[in-house]
Amino acid sequence: MAFELTILGSSSATPTSERYPTAQVLNMLGRFFLIDCGEGTQMQIRRQKIGFGKIKHIFISHLHGDHYYGLIGLISTFNLLGLKNDLHIYSPSQLKEIIQPQLDFLKGDLQFNVIFHPLNFKKPQLIFEDKKVEVVSFPLKHSINCCGFLFREKEKEANIKKECIQQYNIPIAQIVKIKQGADFITEEGETIPNEVLTTPPPPPLSYAFCSDTAFYPPVADVIQGVNLLYHEATFTEELRDWADKTYHSTALDAAKIAQMAHAGKLILGHFSSRYESAEPFLMEAKTVFPNTEDVVDGKTYVI
Repeated sequence: MAFELTILGSSSATPTSERYPTAQVLNMLGRFFLIDCGEGTQMQIRRQKIGFGKIKHIFISHLHGDHYYGLIGLISTFNLLGLKNDLHIYSPSQLKEIIQPQLDFLKGDLQFNVIFHPLNFKKPQLIFEDKKVEVVSFPLKHSINCCGFLFREKEKEANIKKECIQQYNIPIAQIVKIKQGADFITEEGETIPNEVLTTPPPPPLSYAFCSDTAFYPPVADVIQGVNLLYHEATFTEELRDWADKTYHSTALDAAKIAQMAHAGKLILGHFSSRYESAEPFLMEAKTVFPNTEDVVDGKTYVI
């Protein structure tokens, strides 16, 4: 099943003619997660032909406007479309205070519940899970409280070898236990080890979203081995002073985190509008982490 990331917006504080503010949609095994919701997000969702009704979980990294100003408009559209599924929002606790007065104007007509889940800015925290996937928030280092998010598959069961089912006459009732790690005892009393009966499952896939942050090495421990890493790169090293003052990263910072985390691939975004092209970011990051791309609004990355 799909594990795809679609970029809806990749600019920093202000939109440009080519880039919207931060927003992404992750299709994770058929679960559609919206990550940040900058101005214009719902327009981008329409352009990418993503069904509004598929989005039931929204993750807001922090409360700078370019990461959540599109939220109330999106909720209003959900309501106008007659959606009825509960909407879960994982965010700083203050977001409820900001959004609730606007929701109150819709109170008589709102056809679904908006449920807020406050983030923890002191340590990593499991904030969502079901049978197949889980989401962990983790603190970043920004001028205000800010979290990143790690989306990952849960460990799959082992695959049982079809030839072993026939060879050892394994009953259907035993197959589930064997896939979960059990050995098998034949009618003659012989124990067949699990590793003989099964092949290991493919390693679980993962995606990490590192929103606005200064260079912060503890992140690498949380996202170790991640397949795809999005890391903000608002500036290049020539504007290191601005990066330090505003608690943002340079492309070199992002590459160092990717290297420390042994990430499979790094994608850069949240570019300052000072830059006409992403080429300087790529040149800088690739000196440390060659497998780097700049994100493009509307592009989908398959994990």
